[in-house]
Amino acid sequence: MSSSILSFTMLSYSNEGTKGFKSAAKIPEWLVAMNEEIHALKLNQTWDLVQRSSAKNVVGSKWVFRTKYHLDGTIDKLKARLVAKGYTQLYGLDFNDTFSLVIRASTVRLILSISVSRGWIIRQLEVKNVFLHGILWEEVFIERPLRYIDASYPHHVCRLKKAIYGLKQAPRAWFHCFSTFLLSIGFSYSKSDSSLFVHSLANGILYLLLHVDDIVLTGNHQSLIGNLIEKLWDKFSMKDLGNLNYFLGLEATPSATGIFLSQLKYARDILLRANLLDSKPIATPIVISTHLTTAGSLFHSLSTYHFLVGVLQYLTITSPDITHAVNLVSQFMHAIKDHRF
Repeated sequence: MSSSILSFTMLSYSNEGTKGFKSAAKIPEWLVAMNEEIHALKLNQTWDLVQRSSAKNVVGSKWVFRTKYHLDGTIDKLKARLVAKGYTQLYGLDFNDTFSLVIRASTVRLILSISVSRGWIIRQLEVKNVFLHGILWEEVFIERPLRYIDASYPHHVCRLKKAIYGLKQAPRAWFHCFSTFLLSIGFSYSKSDSSLFVHSLANGILYLLLHVDDIVLTGNHQSLIGNLIEKLWDKFSMKDLGNLNYFLGLEATPSATGIFLSQLKYARDILLRANLLDSKPIATPIVISTHLTTAGSLFHSLSTYHFLVGVLQYLTITSPDITHAVNLVSQFMHAIKDHRF
């Protein structure tokens, strides 16, 4: 596991308020969220209804409910997402190649450093229903969503034309769609990070960072940025978030000398997940001369340890003082013990 890969950004979204389908269906606000999701799916012509066939693998579907929050803790929006049960897909039948959309933390730091040092504007965009833009090349069938089953077609299923969340090939389909568009208007891939796109022009340069549905855009001319945003709006369903504020757990606060980066909310979410919110602070996370060993009994929760080490690796972006301690505990991922001192 590399500390340069943003693999744990879901910490930026709280799971509080998450509902099961039966309870959510009784709440008007969640019904509105589900209706909005179905409307977006229909508007995008995501599927066709076809007769069920025993010769075809039909992937299950489910509703996932998320409450998204602003940095100050207030509710941003309620999101109901129709998700495919991708674990029921069969390799070679309804999926082949996959792709994981990640971006290196070092790339984010580099682009932000260049932008700040040169006084460039940094804009942030969000693609709405991002995976719905991806075209499927495989034949994929899913069960119809609960509450939206047409009684006139009791034995029909959805044959997908576009990708939806949960499908194994969904990230790949979306990235292919977006990258193909950028390449068609003059962008090129960065050789060091496929999530960074560069557009060099006679009168300027543009940098675009992509992480799933989050986009950070910067360049040396505001007019170039504006023209690109217009092209993106024409091609995709977008939301303009204005100047960079919060990106993948990084809080960006403008200052007189540049941008102050912090991960206060991200760190708080880690403490909350680990039930350590009431712990006393300490200046040094571990004594430098400490030597860890493999002695001791097995740690009670393997998954918890792996999770905490992973999110702490990402926290080192703005907290380099914990780097040594995180590096030490990362060396024992294969044999996790309660006592190693």
